[in-house]
Amino acid sequence: MRKPYRSYEESLIKSLKDKKEAQLYLNAALEEGDKESFLLALYHVAKAHGLSRLAEKAKLHRVSLHKMLSKEGNPEFESILRLIQASGFRLVIKAQAKAA
Repeated sequence: MRKPYRSYEESLIKSLKDKKEAQLYLNAALEEGDKESFLLALYHVAKAHGLSRLAEKAKLHRVSLHKMLSKEGNPEFESILRLIQASGFRLVIKAQAKAA
């Protein structure tokens, strides 16, 4: 039986297949300023681009990838960088705008 609706997560994952959407989503999560928001966003982007494929490309085990992106995850910085790069992105540092 076909669902009469599509869940929010399904719609989100579909939209994150677009690199520009994924970039905006990851940057918005970083702006939140907490680890959990960013790890969840990174999980959604990884899911949109194929968890198994990205795990292989980043030289991470698929199960480890799931664990590191979970709410209890505490990934190493190197693992995050490898996943970001495997997703086709790069981490950029920018100066904050001065407060008025």
